[in-house]
Amino acid sequence: MFRRFSFRPEPDPYCQAKYTFCPTGSPIPIMKDDDVIEVFRLQAPVWEFKYGNLLGHLKIMHDAIGFKSTLTGQNYTMEWYELFQLGNCTFPHLRPEMNAPFWCNQGAACFFEGIDDIHWKANGTLVQVATIPGNTFNKMAKWVKWDNETGIYYETWTVQASPEKGAETWFESYDCSKFVLRTYNKLAELGAEFKKIETNYTRIFLYSGEPTYLGNETSIFGPTGNQTLALAIKRFYYPFKPHSSTKEFLFSFLQIFDAVIIHRQFYLFYNFEYWFLPMKFPFIKITYEEIPLPNRNNTLSGL
Repeated sequence: MFRRFSFRPEPDPYCQAKYTFCPTGSPIPIMKDDDVIEVFRLQAPVWEFKYGNLLGHLKIMHDAIGFKSTLTGQNYTMEWYELFQLGNCTFPHLRPEMNAPFWCNQGAACFFEGIDDIHWKANGTLVQVATIPGNTFNKMAKWVKWDNETGIYYETWTVQASPEKGAETWFESYDCSKFVLRTYNKLAELGAEFKKIETNYTRIFLYSGEPTYLGNETSIFGPTGNQTLALAIKRFYYPFKPHSSTKEFLFSFLQIFDAVIIHRQFYLFYNFEYWFLPMKFPFIKITYEEIPLPNRNNTLSGL
């Protein structure tokens, strides 16, 4: 289970974003109790601003939520994503001056005024899913603040025993779609009635046998750590570094293929702990599966 934390630490200055996180962010407003807020499902291809619908063809989608106040006519967008881009959240930096891998893997919520209709409609989805009163929006806003301060690290992978339905899930992802799903569930808890429409989400799976716990940073990379294991983990992560040439990328791809597919090994960093995954066919898969909108009655009965 994804671990929650008591506070959000300041990011290390070493971690740098190619694209600034939440550049137009604004505080979540307090709505009037008698306002009626329309809630929208927003989905578009990842990096649509740069590559258009390229990743949309692979169903690699980014999710967000839109809101519209009927009293003021003002629109808002809320999303949750990586502070330092996906690569940094998925794989660490190997810094020569540090013995342990160095992670830049924070994720956070971003709230800003306006909904970019063209961005969401062009290659994705902008559809109303619910209507809520202003006081429900305000309760949700308090929950978002708590969720954002305690769920602070991005996790790309969902790790399962196999692609079969009902297969054991070893580790859950913690990404943009999970934030949207948590928010929908919270709104249902607060009494929101959702429309009956199909809602699909991107998930990136790794498939493995039962994971083996290896230890944390101190027990593996510290002064009395397991140097053989430390070296194996760093060797595994080395090919995932940013590449300066096509030749370097192709060589690294072969190293990754050899480790994950041929030798069936993967080292996962989850909740500040390292785990060994004995990989299984089909090894990795990107899916675009339906996860239904919450039913108010089911959500309340599960409390």
